[in-house]
Amino acid sequence: MVEIRALILAIDRDDDFGRKAGVEGPVIGRDACVDAALKLSLADPEDSDANVVYAAVKLYDELKESGEFDDLEVALITGHPKVGVKSDMELARQLEEVLERFPADGVITVTDGAEDEQIFPIITSKVPIISSHRVVVKQSEGIETTYYIIYRYMKEILSDPEVAKVVLGIPGMILLFYGIAKLIGVWYPESVKIISATITGAILLIIGGYFFTKGFRFNVRETMARQFVFVISVIAGSLIITGGAINAYFRLEEYSLELIGSYPGTPLLATLIYINAINASLIVGIAVMITGKVIQSYLRRDYHIWYQLSALLMMPAMWVTIDLTTRYAMAILTLSDIQVFTKMVMALLDVGIAVLVGAYMRGKVRGWERVEAGASA
Repeated sequence: MVEIRALILAIDRDDDFGRKAGVEGPVIGRDACVDAALKLSLADPEDSDANVVYAAVKLYDELKESGEFDDLEVALITGHPKVGVKSDMELARQLEEVLERFPADGVITVTDGAEDEQIFPIITSKVPIISSHRVVVKQSEGIETTYYIIYRYMKEILSDPEVAKVVLGIPGMILLFYGIAKLIGVWYPESVKIISATITGAILLIIGGYFFTKGFRFNVRETMARQFVFVISVIAGSLIITGGAINAYFRLEEYSLELIGSYPGTPLLATLIYINAINASLIVGIAVMITGKVIQSYLRRDYHIWYQLSALLMMPAMWVTIDLTTRYAMAILTLSDIQVFTKMVMALLDVGIAVLVGAYMRGKVRGWERVEAGASA
């Protein structure tokens, strides 16, 4: 016999017991666990989490009969339907509650997959894991037909709105767009290429935007509600930059005549002239965006306003830097020119002023509320 107190722990990370059977965790004790598993089996006979608890109780009975441990208990902890930080915090809380009632020296975990096993680091931070058991539910060969599997998983997909958007919504949107394009192509055969390119671009834009927002956890509604001023400034700044870039493109030859007195002879020279031409609109656009962020930070009393204001004050120095470097690359200016020296001194003064203002503001706003990083970054 091993002289330790062992806890057999069944894990339900996504709280199927709570959502489907109304069972609140933690559940401690053999009879209580059997009752919880029975409730879930009656609520959803296909849910494997009930089998996890049955397996934990069976293991408890076997170890109890063999007398392998000095003391033994079985328990179930449940998380939250929103799997992630929220569910793991709830599991950690319930585990502490279980350990208060049964201070185990080690834990034997029972799960039905890798998702539940992701909380093992949380468990080991509180008590060692002696052993781990994964439950694999056996199915009848007659039931495991292709039709049944497809039906079951389609049912799971349709019941989860987020998964349904990706698996069914995006393909459905693609088919819808191409169906519309085909119909328009029948009515206006001469515009088939234009329609095809437009539809393809729209699909890529929508899919790319969806994956971008999901990948970076960017919530459009929440962002619009919490940072409306900043969003408007980003749109305005983007329009300024876009307008300046288009204007510079169409007036590239005119700019070239002003800068070097001739047309650009090489692609490299044309690129340098173009960068110099869009310099003003680029800086103004970025300044508008930062101004919106400063206003937003002031309204929300965001502590980070001090370096946002510093960044705004550095915009003239940025404009001078781009202007001088592009002109120097085109051999219009040399480092010995008094004009270059004067502009460099002005840029350095601008940076110095920005740093001083930032340091002053940092002290002034030290007591302001520190908003969440996702809302203020």
